[in-house]
Amino acid sequence: MTFLHPHFFWLLLLIPFVIYFYFYRDKKNYSSILFSLPKKDNISNWKSKLYHLLFIFRVVTIVCIIISLSRPQTTSVSTEILKRDGIDIIIAMDISESMLLEDFSPNRVSVAKDLAIDFIKSRKNDRIGLVVYSGQSFTQCPLTTDHDMLIDVMRRVEVGLVDGGTAIGLGLGNAVNRLKDSKAESKIIILLTDGENNTGFIDPITAADIARKYFIKTYTIGVSSIDGTAPFPIGKDILGNTIYQYYDVKLDEELLKSIADTTGGVYFRADNRKDLDAIYKEIDKLEKSEIEELKYFNTIEKYFLFTCLALVCFLLELILNYTIFKRII
Repeated sequence: MTFLHPHFFWLLLLIPFVIYFYFYRDKKNYSSILFSLPKKDNISNWKSKLYHLLFIFRVVTIVCIIISLSRPQTTSVSTEILKRDGIDIIIAMDISESMLLEDFSPNRVSVAKDLAIDFIKSRKNDRIGLVVYSGQSFTQCPLTTDHDMLIDVMRRVEVGLVDGGTAIGLGLGNAVNRLKDSKAESKIIILLTDGENNTGFIDPITAADIARKYFIKTYTIGVSSIDGTAPFPIGKDILGNTIYQYYDVKLDEELLKSIADTTGGVYFRADNRKDLDAIYKEIDKLEKSEIEELKYFNTIEKYFLFTCLALVCFLLELILNYTIFKRII
């Protein structure tokens, strides 16, 4: 509750003077006669005990009048979105076999999917789509605002959906094809890979040049531990324990930097889950949607309630003063 004229509350400072007047001055205007009554009719009966109730009604009346003068109000706010300048985003995710390497826990692809889902949840006003690639590239989900459906598709992405190898150029080209006809003012691709381009008929730099032509910015993310080796599960032993084989880490950072530079994006390197999480949050900060909202304020006046309460208290004091608590003057 808010008050349109809160300065009227200064009148509450009069209450102590009203109390003083009642207890120390008003009683001088009346005289009292002492006389004896049988014990059962002692003057300390219920009327004398409740006589000060009249004064309480008077104080409540004054307080309610002051509150009414201050114009108490309640306000409800409704919001209407007039314009949503969202961003069209394609996530191009590498699902080659190397994404099963376990230098991330439990593996690279699981972490990449989980954090991509968190990113999708944070972009409520954007259209987002998903492209996957390995030796070939496919669109798993076109641009959509149905993020629940997109998240469900993301969760079902698995390594081995397409042929082996890592065709970064094909993945980037497919993502560009999904965005080139978009009318959004801002179009971006998040290209995630853990290796190097080793197959496909589209050169990654050529695909980056096409992206630049359509004003599509590309953020590239290299998902890999520090240079060295990473464990890859190849089976189980007779006791059920996982057998690992170690493979050399191969990440073409120069290529990913060139793609990002060509399109006006940024290259990021994620050595662990925490780094990848921070990268998605950084991209979220760099690419913000513009939203225009119209807010409606519905104000409801509440002074009538206090005015009625003041009137009731005043009438109660008046009626009781001339009936039950009538004084002989």
